[in-house]
Amino acid sequence: MENSHVPFHVAIIPDGNRRWAREHGLPTFEGHRRGFENIMKVSRRAREMGVHIFTIWGFSTENWKRTVEEVGYLMKLYEQIIDTQLKVALKEKTRIIHMGRKNRIPKTLLNKIVNAEEKTKHFNEYYYAVALDYGGRDEILRAVSQLSNVKSDKLVLKEEDISRFLDTKNLPQPDPDLIIRTSGEERMSGFMLWQSAYAEYMFVKKHCPDFKVADFEECIKEYKLRKRRFGK
Repeated sequence: MENSHVPFHVAIIPDGNRRWAREHGLPTFEGHRRGFENIMKVSRRAREMGVHIFTIWGFSTENWKRTVEEVGYLMKLYEQIIDTQLKVALKEKTRIIHMGRKNRIPKTLLNKIVNAEEKTKHFNEYYYAVALDYGGRDEILRAVSQLSNVKSDKLVLKEEDISRFLDTKNLPQPDPDLIIRTSGEERMSGFMLWQSAYAEYMFVKKHCPDFKVADFEECIKEYKLRKRRFGK
């Protein structure tokens, strides 16, 4: 039977911001700004539609290889995004969760992230997960490293043992039902490697600054038509 339900957990890879900026003769910063402006609108619409967990990949572990200038303005942009999302989260009782490393993020941004997590930690119905300095392999390596500190010879390793050390451990449903990637790239680039085993994927050709609320609604309509068997 078709899936008639709205996905509980949606994750988005907002790709194509720089390409969009080049195509429009604009600085790359403007592409990132407009892209994330769109995603914030989409996240609000997702909640209205019944999505309880909205995850966005803002900065990967590989993105540090970009120019110092680009990394610098991205960090400043994320400061603004966290400030904006915290106001919305407090109003709408949404918990903010950071996914990724915390030891390489600039102090000012890190303080804002920690503050947002602390102020929203008691909310338990809606979640906004932000992946910054995040990579799927890095996440698993960090989890295994933590697990090795508590593992005993008598422990029989299970999936749950890994899951409880992942960055999504505080989400009521760590595994996304639907992952959307914009800009036409049909790969995951290491995003949520552990959690995405049975996720539905959608690859949208539009660059992120052109990905509107209406496009998101179309993705949800498509999701509802898919048959999810989970290996059965």
